[in-house]
Amino acid sequence: MAHLLVTGSSDGLGHGSAAALLEQGHDVVVHVRGEQRQEAVAGLLEQGARLLVADFGVRDDVLRAVGELNDGPALDGVVHNAGVYSGAPLIPVNVVAPYLLTALLEHPTRHVYLSSGMHRSGTASLDGIDWAGERATGSYSDSKLFVTALSAAVARRSPGLFTASVDPGWVATKMGGPSAPDDFEQGHRTQDRLVVGEGADADVSGAYWHHDRQQQPEAAALDEAFQDELLAALAEATGVELPQR
Repeated sequence: MAHLLVTGSSDGLGHGSAAALLEQGHDVVVHVRGEQRQEAVAGLLEQGARLLVADFGVRDDVLRAVGELNDGPALDGVVHNAGVYSGAPLIPVNVVAPYLLTALLEHPTRHVYLSSGMHRSGTASLDGIDWAGERATGSYSDSKLFVTALSAAVARRSPGLFTASVDPGWVATKMGGPSAPDDFEQGHRTQDRLVVGEGADADVSGAYWHHDRQQQPEAAALDEAFQDELLAALAEATGVELPQR
């Protein structure tokens, strides 16, 4: 049994991951943005999940959540699923929160980040990015390029950690819309497997995945100079350095 955190568990792929991992017998912490969203995970809590309430668009909330998690049972892995499509919280939720959780959580050795095929149209430029989210900067595609690069950078900098970035496909969620053509279960199966280290290929750190197969991400995500620029910008913006493990 693994002890796992799935961020953004109130609906969509995060809810699907949490439900599947609970069914497999793992201990799961489910995360919702605010107390008003607790009802959305009531069924998961009845199955034994533990609850984390934190608004990942607010840095102090992320830091409080880190403290709460570090004081609780040791986590083995994190599925960084929480995300928004637009608006001022986009960069804090999609990029800064995963960075802080990776840097500050003491125990997890496996980090799986939700990317997107849309990362291929992202711009590998950090000019003008507001990491605090006081104004809307960057696009969804930019944020997914950044988090794909973050996964590869963590794998390179911290060989003691396993990382993966996963394109779940275009599935029918609140973000994807009801007419999305991809299979929902397939949309979360890869991250569920990788976060618990299941399969002979589950220790290939830093890879980019789509539907259980490794793929080549956009070249910028693998550019070590861009990765270092991203890590430096996040460290400066947050005051938190990514430790080497």
